[in-house]
Amino acid sequence: MAKTIIIGACGQIGTELVLELRKKFGNENVIAADLKDECPAVLENGPYQKMDILDREFVREYIITNEIKVVYLLAALLSATAEKNPDFAWKLNMEGLFTILDLAKEKHIDKIFWPSSIAVFGPTTPRENTPQYTVMEPSTVYGISKQAGERWCEYYFNKFGVDVRSIRYPGLISYTSLPGGGTTDYAVDIFYQAKLNKTFSCFLKEDTALPMMFMEDAIRGTIELMEAPKENIKIRSAYNLSGCSFTPKELSEEIKRHIPAFEITYNPDFRQAIADSWPMSIDDSNARKDWGWKEKYNTEKVVATMIEHVDVKLLSN
Repeated sequence: MAKTIIIGACGQIGTELVLELRKKFGNENVIAADLKDECPAVLENGPYQKMDILDREFVREYIITNEIKVVYLLAALLSATAEKNPDFAWKLNMEGLFTILDLAKEKHIDKIFWPSSIAVFGPTTPRENTPQYTVMEPSTVYGISKQAGERWCEYYFNKFGVDVRSIRYPGLISYTSLPGGGTTDYAVDIFYQAKLNKTFSCFLKEDTALPMMFMEDAIRGTIELMEAPKENIKIRSAYNLSGCSFTPKELSEEIKRHIPAFEITYNPDFRQAIADSWPMSIDDSNARKDWGWKEKYNTEKVVATMIEHVDVKLLSN
């Protein structure tokens, strides 16, 4: 069994991806790696390595020495956080990608997953049913770095045959980890406040529609993409992927069906401008056609699942 590493394993996507991959391939074959000194308790069922993706020589030596053949590179600074530190965001989001692409170019790695985002689109992009191929003029450092990364992934595939695969993730909703600094994070935090019987202050306007996806769908879609036959992968920049779309008002009304006393207020901040530059809904027909993508969670199922499983004790950890 080829060894797999997830770099950025302690983040929102990484934690659940590690656990799912270990179920499929065995705990010992899936290495979690992150900046944290110690492995989070939830990942203690398998190997953990402290790793800074910007330490190029250490990353190279570790992957080569341990004969790791599959890399999921999740380490990144997300949209809202990146706007506060653009220089570091660009450095982190780009230099780590080059380290892994070069290892694959040198035939040390067989396959790479690198996540893109709906942040690659911008205010000039058609916002409804955003096509796979369209105008892309991102207005955030996160979006700029992801668009550049898409172009480099495609370049390394075309020039060097690097098997790199990517998804433009929409907003991701999960109950197993706390938000990580993204513009769509309101759609996770809202459930904690609802279960604490607190009024939720939303940093977006009530009618701001954004594409979202339940984490279980995102993890399953990621693994299905990585397991698809190489000849089925027609797009080497990144695939559009969609689950459901809703506004803060629509989400709050669905929550009220479960918690009638729930209240929400709207206090837009700098993240509103980011959201206004992103799509409201996504056309993911290429992913459906090429490798059989199909979501399982609509808005109603997302809300019911979150209400059932969100644990407010996570807020104090």
